[in-house]
Order: sequence, then structure tokens, then C-alpha cells
Amino acid sequence: MAPPARSLVLVTLLASLVLPGGAAAAQPVAGDTAALEFHGFRAGAHLAELQAMVRGIDGGLLRCDRAKADHRVSECRGTLDDPALGGPVSLWISAIDSVASVITISASVAPAQLDRWREAVEHRYGRVDASVQGSQWMMQWVRRGRMLRLTWRVERGERVASVSLVDGRVLDSWGRGPG
Repeated sequence: MAPPARSLVLVTLLASLVLPGGAAAAQPVAGDTAALEFHGFRAGAHLAELQAMVRGIDGGLLRCDRAKADHRVSECRGTLDDPALGGPVSLWISAIDSVASVITISASVAPAQLDRWREAVEHRYGRVDASVQGSQWMMQWVRRGRMLRLTWRVERGERVASVSLVDGRVLDSWGRGPG
């Protein structure tokens, strides 16, 4: 896919993540609800912070490449083997000016592992109803321009889950800045 087409796909994907679309409102819960983090990962974090976190988890590294069409944008990938997350997970980060705009953590998960992910998020941010679209289930929390989305589906007999964290403020400032 050509770089402009990839950028359009990325922007379309990101817009679909942050635009309202039937997400249930979370029940009120005590504590910090604005940061919307998952196991220490949060959109809006600086790449240096995230790289240090990844190194601290398993000595891993994030491999980052700058976009050719817009050098402010970096795409980073890594794999973590973190017992707190239930084992190996894939990590993808899209950063603008070295600030994470989108973070996705994904893995093939056992039902108990998916339950632990869901319970950790619900404990911190409150319960929301799950919605289904085709074969994919989704739960979403939105706070002050940030979003956390837990999705899961069965793919080739395996349950695949992901947590996406989006900072809409970072994306908005990218849209207004020079490119």
C-alpha cells in the first residue's frame, strides 16, 4: 500500500476509534478515570517512557520507524512476555512528535485471561455493556478525549483479544499542525 493510502487507512481507523458509536456509559467509579491506562500503558505517554517500561518488563525493545509521508509520525512494534498480562502480547504504538496517540496490546488469550483483562479495566473505570458487531465483541470507556477499548473474537479456533488506548487530543493537535 502506498504511503498516502496507508495514512488514509490509519486516519480512518483512528477516527472510527474515537468517534461515538453506541458505547454504553460507564457507571461512576472512584479514582483516577482520566488517564485510561492498562497495565501502565497509556496513550499520551512519551515514547521514552514507554520504551523504558517495555525494557523493564522483559528487557524488550520497541522498534520504531518514522512515516515517510509525515516525519512527525512514528510506528513502533514490540512483543512482551509479561506474567501480569497473562503471557506474551504484541504491542503496537503510533506516536506523533514522540507522544503515543494510539497503543494496542493484543494476544491470543484463554477465557480466564480475557476475564482478568476485563475485570482489571472494570475495577478501575466501571462496568459498561459489551456490544457485538459480527463476530467481534467490544467494551469501551471514554474520558476527557481519551478512549480505552477492549475487543475480542474467536479466530481460527483461538480467542484473540486487544486493548486499544487512544488519546484524541494528540490526534487533534496532529490534524491542526503542519504536515
